Amino acid sequence: MKDHHDLKVADYRGLAEFRYQIRKFVRFSEGAARRVGLEPQHHQLMLAVKGMPESRAARIADLAERLQLEHHSVVELANRLEKRGLIQKVRGEQDRREVRVKLTTRGDSLLGKLTRHTRAELRSAAPALVRALQRITRHTASHDLPGSTSRRQQSAGNGPRLKARVSAAGPLSNGPGSL
Repeated sequence: MKDHHDLKVADYRGLAEFRYQIRKFVRFSEGAARRVGLEPQHHQLMLAVKGMPESRAARIADLAERLQLEHHSVVELANRLEKRGLIQKVRGEQDRREVRVKLTTRGDSLLGKLTRHTRAELRSAAPALVRALQRITRHTASHDLPGSTSRRQQSAGNGPRLKARVSAAGPLSNGPGSL
């Protein structure tokens, strides 16, 4: 592993700018959730339910992975949202221990309003986010990332290749409700 001496000031500045741009968007999103009466984690859970890949049900375990939270924390978030009538929990038919989460009509409507608002902000923030990400990827292209395989290993076929194409329109062009 390389030590910090191989890093340039531009590496730190690029990463700092990227984190700053992400944090600005997250802070906006958290504020928008609070303005409609939701805690930010409630909004994130509802978004994870609605945005779950088609091939997967919104199970508590999957939501815990998506939110990067412990299982019991997601259960508590879901309980609170269910009490407010924004989600419905349904037991699995084959495995009664499995709990699936669905948005109620009311929850879906609230999430739609919030998503339109945050999507508009993301469209505004996207160019700065993309520039910051491109700046990082240009600087890290000449350095190995922590935990990644070396360029020699990659060229020998012994490791994954990082291929990132960033487009300002990319994440916003997935249709209504996408972020």
